[in-house]
Amino acid sequence: MNEILKLDGVGLTYHTETAEIHAIEDVSLDIAKGEFVAIIGPSGCGKTSILSIISGLLKPSRGKVYFNGKELVKPDNSIAYMLQRDELFPWRTIEKNAYLPLEIMRVKDAKRKTDVERLLKKYGLWEFRKSYPERLSGGMRQRAALIRTLASSPELLLLDEPFSALDYQTRLEVCDDVYSIIKSEKKTALLVTHDISEAIAMADRIIVLTRRPTKILNMHLIDTDKSISPLKRRESPDFGKWFERIWRELNNENK
Repeated sequence: MNEILKLDGVGLTYHTETAEIHAIEDVSLDIAKGEFVAIIGPSGCGKTSILSIISGLLKPSRGKVYFNGKELVKPDNSIAYMLQRDELFPWRTIEKNAYLPLEIMRVKDAKRKTDVERLLKKYGLWEFRKSYPERLSGGMRQRAALIRTLASSPELLLLDEPFSALDYQTRLEVCDDVYSIIKSEKKTALLVTHDISEAIAMADRIIVLTRRPTKILNMHLIDTDKSISPLKRRESPDFGKWFERIWRELNNENK
């Protein structure tokens, strides 16, 4: 396996004035380059905390994280984080929002700028580049947010419930868009979601977590047809079987 990310015995303990809270007990996993992995688990089990640890924003209490074979001890520009909401700045045009990571990194590389223009053209936002976010639909805004995330040319994308703020129909469409962009750009992705159907439709592999303190309950290699879109994958004969299996695991954890 061409490994890009490795978590080795990662644990997290929060200390408050009155208590010690064991959030994550022991999480070990490997992710291969080009793989799309989904993490799913009970509410409050620490899914987002795992992403924060991988991004370097949160230091684990125990264990280590390795990125491209090296221990990760601080944020890495090759790891990009896409949040639940698009968080586009309303006073900046779509084009200027997309260039924002380059400004933050103080990169004046013409190739990077050209690459952002390529993404805007390829994924249907070029004609809206001078528009402000309020003029775009929710789906287009999310597409713009992903292009902004890709502007820094990351190798690994961390997706923290990126479709949760959208209505159901838009959510299905944007899932297809985001999946297509990630695969077309040959990126590795780690998705956190509460939505079992979303995880099955998009992921190559699903990691199911236990309640807090979190451990890995199970890992599932999803054998649906990867040549079709996530929306079409929902029509697969095996889709319902996967849903029932994972739902039962989560339901037993919530009891």
